[in-house]
Amino acid sequence: MENSSNSDENYDVGYQPSPCSTDPNDQSTMSGDSFVYCRTYSSTSVFSEPVDDHHSCCSEASPSCSSHWSTRRSGGVVPQKQALLTRLVTKQCKNSNADDHQKLDDLESLDLELEMMKERFAKLLLGEDMSGSGKGVCTAITISNSITNLYATVFGQNLRLEPLNPEKKALWKREMDCLLSVCDYIVEFTPKSHNLRNGAAVEIMESRQRSDIYINLPALRKLDAMLIEILDSFQDTEFWYAEQGSISANSTRMGSFRRVVQRNDEKWWVPVPCVPSSGLTEKARKHLRHKRECANQIHKAAMSINNSVLSEMEIPDSYMASLPKSGRASIGDPIYRYMYTTEKFSPEYLLDCLNIASEHEALELADRVEASMYTWRRKACMIHSKSSWNMVKDLMSDIDRSDKNHILAERAESLLFSLKQRYPELSQTSLDTCKIQYNRDVGQAILESYSRVLEGLAFNIVAWIEDVFFVDSTTRNQD
Repeated sequence: MENSSNSDENYDVGYQPSPCSTDPNDQSTMSGDSFVYCRTYSSTSVFSEPVDDHHSCCSEASPSCSSHWSTRRSGGVVPQKQALLTRLVTKQCKNSNADDHQKLDDLESLDLELEMMKERFAKLLLGEDMSGSGKGVCTAITISNSITNLYATVFGQNLRLEPLNPEKKALWKREMDCLLSVCDYIVEFTPKSHNLRNGAAVEIMESRQRSDIYINLPALRKLDAMLIEILDSFQDTEFWYAEQGSISANSTRMGSFRRVVQRNDEKWWVPVPCVPSSGLTEKARKHLRHKRECANQIHKAAMSINNSVLSEMEIPDSYMASLPKSGRASIGDPIYRYMYTTEKFSPEYLLDCLNIASEHEALELADRVEASMYTWRRKACMIHSKSSWNMVKDLMSDIDRSDKNHILAERAESLLFSLKQRYPELSQTSLDTCKIQYNRDVGQAILESYSRVLEGLAFNIVAWIEDVFFVDSTTRNQD
């Protein structure tokens, strides 16, 4: 009788033992493996909720329960049992608590992110040509734009020294892993010694990541993690932020009024940091100095990788065709006379004499210097090509020291390097933009865009820390 009551109870909740548990020789469609899969699916469903063991097999409105119930119906379950199960499911849905609503909200957010990823990868595969006619841009440009747009989505609104939003952090890691996974298939063959069973040594070819990716990509991933760690370190800080030109609700702490220091700059949209009236403590300033130094070193490393990748890219023919015939006309007479007549060229002294007033002037000068550098290099190559190869090989050292075009090209290169060092926030030059636009190497496109966005994030962190130091020193001087 006890067994009979237990059987009736199981039937009341719509449960029936799987065929694998009743008859091992039964070859029904509901095999033991499929039943295990259904339980696994049900246990991980976001719609499920913990119940007692007595009713655990069919207490959730999950796909596994639905499929099980369909099997029961096909076996001839009476309508009363179906109505009982329907009432049970309806009752549990009505008794759902706040955790269930939270799970539903999380599921909706996940669905939105998945749809966003589908759209982005569809554009990636279509080359940003939504017509599907095959007229889109090449894969290298598409991936470069994808990394740049992802950076703008995750970090574009982050203008403060504070931990990154967990959802945005997960989005950045997940999509960057997908975009960078392409590099696993950009390989080259390298020789490797292999010993056979008979003891003979043979040389075979094995594949590994291309050398530039093998060296630079792990370094960029490390820099990425360090930047996220720097942002995460700014929790429970002594400073806070107020919108420019106003005092927000966070501008008062501990019941006392705090001043908002106004900055005389053009970035009016950047929130202004606020500090206590007595200024930051020595511990807080030490933490800021340490993080500023770390971010500064990361900025230099990312910029070095970016410059090396750009230097390896081929110069487009369109850029070479647009070069002026004379380097002197491109760079201007005053700069040309100093570069040509002086014996010991000092790019720092020349930059001091130019009195560059804005970033626009610096970028314009960089474009002109770079154009004149390649103009002189082209002329030097044309002069050397008139001689035989043996003569050029024998007299190469003498030509490098005496050729006017080669000397001017070297001095222009040193001037461009000093200009970029003095103005690290300088935008990309016309040649860099042209290289990125016409580049067809996917590996170089990934390394360039990844290092560029990390360089920008590191520079922003340094600038935000400098803003906090500025407000702190201003507040102390006012007191």
